[in-house]
Amino acid sequence: MELVKKIFNAGVVGAGGAGFPAHIKAAKKVEYVLANGAECEPLVHKDYEIMINFPGRIIQGLNLIIEESKADKGYFGIKSKNQKAIEAIESKVDNSKIELSLLGDFYPSGDEYELVYHATGRLIPPHGLPLDIGCLVQNVETLFNISNAVEDIPVTDKFVSVNGIVKKPSSFFIPVGTSFRHLIDLAEGTQMDDYAIFVSGLLMGKLTFDPDEVVTKTTAGIIILPKNHYLVDRMNRPIQDMNRIGKSACDQCSYCTEFCPRYLLGYDVQPHKVMRSLGFTTSGESFWNQYADLCCSCGLCSLYACPEDLYPREACVQGKSELKNRGFVYQQPNPVKVHPIKEGRRVPLNQLMKRIDVLKYDKQTPFVRNVEQPGLVKVFLKQHIGVYAKPIVQSGSVVHKGDMIASVGDNEIGAKIHAPIYGKVKKINSEFIIIES
Repeated sequence: MELVKKIFNAGVVGAGGAGFPAHIKAAKKVEYVLANGAECEPLVHKDYEIMINFPGRIIQGLNLIIEESKADKGYFGIKSKNQKAIEAIESKVDNSKIELSLLGDFYPSGDEYELVYHATGRLIPPHGLPLDIGCLVQNVETLFNISNAVEDIPVTDKFVSVNGIVKKPSSFFIPVGTSFRHLIDLAEGTQMDDYAIFVSGLLMGKLTFDPDEVVTKTTAGIIILPKNHYLVDRMNRPIQDMNRIGKSACDQCSYCTEFCPRYLLGYDVQPHKVMRSLGFTTSGESFWNQYADLCCSCGLCSLYACPEDLYPREACVQGKSELKNRGFVYQQPNPVKVHPIKEGRRVPLNQLMKRIDVLKYDKQTPFVRNVEQPGLVKVFLKQHIGVYAKPIVQSGSVVHKGDMIASVGDNEIGAKIHAPIYGKVKKINSEFIIIES
């Protein structure tokens, strides 16, 4: 259990986006450990860069988790197109239990339901976790952080990529709490003044226009697109407009369902039925919203499948929220069974990028060492699933990089937080801590 304690003390959380505290997973006994290096969000290349630059650290982390969990085998999920990353990882594999699981260049191959099925042939139960079927999945950066944790190095930096209309697309380690404005400066600025920022992805990320927002432990990077781009216009519409358009234009073609990755895996997700909840049926929204409960919000239905350019993913998000408010959990009536045409409906990433008009922005983001550090960081106290971390420093305190500044109890679900830079605490409230160098 020493490894589990070290991971907890280092504040390691899932770096792939979910932010689940890594020490909780590490304490489980499983049959299979899966390293997730699939990375399928368009224009995001941070996992690729960390794999080719730090393969030894990643494999060390994977070995540690395999040993701690008493797993029979480890699978390393990676796209077959990423030959340099494959060669880098293979060169460091020193454990006969580890096998590469090569994936096609499809979206969303990085989804853990997809990855587990591809590697092991097992299907996670509806509303379930990989742990329910003896599997443990960790992102490659999380494994990197676990290897650091063994040496008592806490999570203070985040590996991110910056892509889009920046002058120098790049990847680098940057202190947690760094502003997006600083990331843009490190990428030598934008090619135009009017831009929008997609945080952690174009499909599953969020849109912002505020460059003073900051990096957290789960930020994959940022993508800068022109402010007049098609995606910006779509995602910036008020939800009332999305619903009005859907109510008037959806012809129930069912393409959104037929291309849904979860539906094709055998889960009862039916976005076309959820669209009926917008008000063009007398059956009642509560009935139709149940078909949203197993949605993973990958965005493929809205941004690829729908011929009318409508918003079935957004309708599903609303539907899930309504169900949660009612305390309703949909019980799938039939066993999970993979659709026989699943492989024929996989969406190639290049085809998706053409559909959303971003292929021209897809550039490599080479790793840059020793980048300029920010003069100020804003460190949020909840960058993870679970409870807020509680500050253990005071305004005016001087902290060194790596000092713990906020903590959670041993029996709480959460993660400890450490100072990303050396400096003085300028402000503390219930949401964040600001440190100025």
